[in-house]
Amino acid sequence: MPEQQKGITVIGAGVVGLSTGIKLQEKGYQVTIVAEIWPTDSDRPGPHYTSRWAGGHHCTVAGPDDLRQQKMDSETFKVFWEMSEPGHPAEKCFIRAPQYEYYFEDVAYPPGLESMPDFKLVPKSNLLPGAVFGVSFTGISFDPTMYLSYLQQRFIAAGGQLVHGSVQHIKQVVEGGGAIFEGKSPAPPAAVIVCAGIGARSLGGVEDKTVTSARGQTVILHAPWVRFGSTCRKMENGRVSYVIPRHNGNLVLGGTRINDDWYPLPREETKIAIMETALAYWPEIAPPPARKDRTPTIEDLLPIIVEEGVGFRPHRKEGIRIEAQWVAVNGFSAPVVFNYGHGSSGFESSWGSASMAIQLMEEVLETAAATAA
Repeated sequence: MPEQQKGITVIGAGVVGLSTGIKLQEKGYQVTIVAEIWPTDSDRPGPHYTSRWAGGHHCTVAGPDDLRQQKMDSETFKVFWEMSEPGHPAEKCFIRAPQYEYYFEDVAYPPGLESMPDFKLVPKSNLLPGAVFGVSFTGISFDPTMYLSYLQQRFIAAGGQLVHGSVQHIKQVVEGGGAIFEGKSPAPPAAVIVCAGIGARSLGGVEDKTVTSARGQTVILHAPWVRFGSTCRKMENGRVSYVIPRHNGNLVLGGTRINDDWYPLPREETKIAIMETALAYWPEIAPPPARKDRTPTIEDLLPIIVEEGVGFRPHRKEGIRIEAQWVAVNGFSAPVVFNYGHGSSGFESSWGSASMAIQLMEEVLETAAATAA
């Protein structure tokens, strides 16, 4: 690969952009990531930096006919499992814990779950009230803030350039690369990969209006006595109840998934509903003294709240977009590969979608080189 053709620019520094950048590095490319927000920015990221607010577990929901999503999720789980091994630099970002998935309709569970470690059916005597069936396995959950920081540090340590920049149109990057956002001489890249998340809705040259916010709201407790994860796979008033443990002893209670909801702050009534439902299903989330001689209430949870979160998941009607098109401007041209629209599966599919996007990029570049020859 000629040296001048190895430079790739990625737009976006969420989990998808960082994972894509690292995979590009592993294949020998020189990578610049341009992003308005970095994981380690001192200011608290808002809801549009979605990755920061993820609940944080890998639990595929890819249906039996969605082979592409299955492949993405499977590859990503293998990477997470390796990262969660003792001694790995990212080990403390993760926790392996028993995961229980409960279904309230007689539907098939995602086929990808059968390949999870220690997979088995939950005995009927252990089902939550109203559940038709359940499955359990050893799952992986993670702390998004810690994991994103790890990815950023890994990317930079491998020679990557991370640039603060608010990209208004992809033509800016095609013509000048990331250097122009630092006031430097233009450095046109060989290719651009767009990992803009919710920003794909407004980014010039993309403006995908099928991308909208699937607003998520969570409550995070400090509950180190809880070392299991669980999800009730039913939607009630835009809410899906779950508990997700983290390595540091925090516990995520969720959550909501409401399309085209753009309210940026936690709603008090939603917070109360999340806690009430979680406590009804999993009373063991309350502090042990509160459960000793009585039924715990949400008042027992209030003192252990760490924070509340709101994030705008980048929901796309047709699912993740992995496509390519050539963009030309002022004598410069480059393939632009799109890798966005992950909805609530950004972490779960991050490494797999990065592989697919990079494979597409290389196919387009190879075709162009062969045509030029």
